Amino acid sequence: MSHINPNAGVKAAEIFYPLEFMDCKGIMELTHIEIKQDMPGFNGFLGAWLCRGPVTLLVDVGPANTAGRLVETLDSMGIDRVDFILITHIHIDHAGAVSDLAEHYPMARVIAHEKGIKFLRDPTKLWAGSLKVLGATAEAYGPPKPVKEEKLIPHTQGNIPGLTIIETPGHAAHHLSFTYQDHLFSGEAGGNYFRVGDNEYLRPATPPRFFLEVFLRSVDRLLGLKNQTICYAHFGMAPDSHRLLKRFREQLIRWKKIISEQIRANNGRLVDRCMAALLEQDPELVAFEQMDPDVQNREKIFLTNSINGFIEFLREGADGG
Repeated sequence: MSHINPNAGVKAAEIFYPLEFMDCKGIMELTHIEIKQDMPGFNGFLGAWLCRGPVTLLVDVGPANTAGRLVETLDSMGIDRVDFILITHIHIDHAGAVSDLAEHYPMARVIAHEKGIKFLRDPTKLWAGSLKVLGATAEAYGPPKPVKEEKLIPHTQGNIPGLTIIETPGHAAHHLSFTYQDHLFSGEAGGNYFRVGDNEYLRPATPPRFFLEVFLRSVDRLLGLKNQTICYAHFGMAPDSHRLLKRFREQLIRWKKIISEQIRANNGRLVDRCMAALLEQDPELVAFEQMDPDVQNREKIFLTNSINGFIEFLREGADGG
């Protein structure tokens, strides 16, 4: 294992991208598991990555309220052992189900950012903050349960052969990305990526408190890795990580320009004006018009959060890093 520090009721369906390949350690099979949600527009949005090989890894596990669906799918696949649960960040849509999964697989250990461990051990503050930011969406995800101390491993002490852990703050201060067997598990450090028909849709995940230069440095860190397959938390896989990370980097700079212009205009309803301008001017968002109305409504929730992060950053005029 190597670690890169930046110097500072419905079944989940086993779907998407089953892959096998051979390397010096043997065969690894990668499966993307969708974790279905009960909210309109939230299917095809949350997933876990299962890596089966010399060790069995599970990357992100979704919200607490759908932990049973993920367990049921893993059981239906014959998975009786998970060695490590890798958490890209502790937000409740990624780590809410950790306690249940760690209990279901007693041998499993959980690797998360050392700054996030305390919030997994005692999620009281995490839950309160999630309610404040996400409101009804947080309620639908459900409150996370405490994870037992003996299950938790700070990322600086993780030791899995062939795994590289990269600190990638930006979406969250405690964000990690992982590379394993020529696959980059980027969480939300490379944005959110969806296929809409034949088109690609790429959106930043920049909620408050957001610092642009911190995020850009994390993107550059991922671009410094070899080109490989990129696996997103939301919500799929694409070849050529460099292609998409370069596009995402350009998108962040584009958003800064567009939102700065709207702030200077100063004529009310700022978030609405920013959203309209972004949907009109950002080519990465063109596929929004092809989404179902429920999916558009979901995206508006997260577009609003991301716009608010940019607005706060731009108005404060400081980069915190």
